[in-house]
Amino acid sequence: MKIELLKKIIEKKEKKMEFAIITNLENGEGCVFEKDKLLDKSFEKYKDKIMSQFAKKKNGIIEGTNIFVECYIRPIKVIVVGAVHIAQYLISFAKSLNFEILIIDPRGYFASEQRFPGVKVINKWPDEAFAEIKTDQNTALIALTHDPKIDDPALRHALKKDFFYIGALGSKKTHANRCARLKESGFTKEQINKIFGPIGIKLGGKSAPEIALSIISQLVSVVYKK
Repeated sequence: MKIELLKKIIEKKEKKMEFAIITNLENGEGCVFEKDKLLDKSFEKYKDKIMSQFAKKKNGIIEGTNIFVECYIRPIKVIVVGAVHIAQYLISFAKSLNFEILIIDPRGYFASEQRFPGVKVINKWPDEAFAEIKTDQNTALIALTHDPKIDDPALRHALKKDFFYIGALGSKKTHANRCARLKESGFTKEQINKIFGPIGIKLGGKSAPEIALSIISQLVSVVYKK
């Protein structure tokens, strides 16, 4: 691998950018591929297949060629609002996945380093917390408190920023009331329908770890539909 290519790879990894390393296994030539950017001319004829493999986040040799694609996917930022019991299990499941986890909860007795070791915990109200967090369409929100004073500001921010995944814990009645409040705040039906509520896939479980598993399963499913 050429030193220029290696430097480029290191720089992009440090910036947590999404890219792929494209290598011709026959002659050793390589380049960095980025979505919506020009591809090196020596790999131009494989562009569609490279883009397809990159979209699937799939490493490997392109069928019928000597072209190897190695994808580097930016960690997905998952913001959990509510340092509740379910959140502890969520963190446990997420540790082995490519997620960057943050917890927001103004209630210090819930959101402590002791309960969530190794996780960034922000003891502020959502409006204050989001002022210091960089978010974009690669961000997910999981709202767990059931408290409109905490969940609603976070949901409003996520809808405005068009997070790729937004989920909120609560019964169907709780969610209906939540949707009504968001409608009163000026959000459209289309925007509100983006929220998974009640959150999680239907596994049938009711315990905290089972609910956490249903949430993380739904999140992973949506990640691969992005």
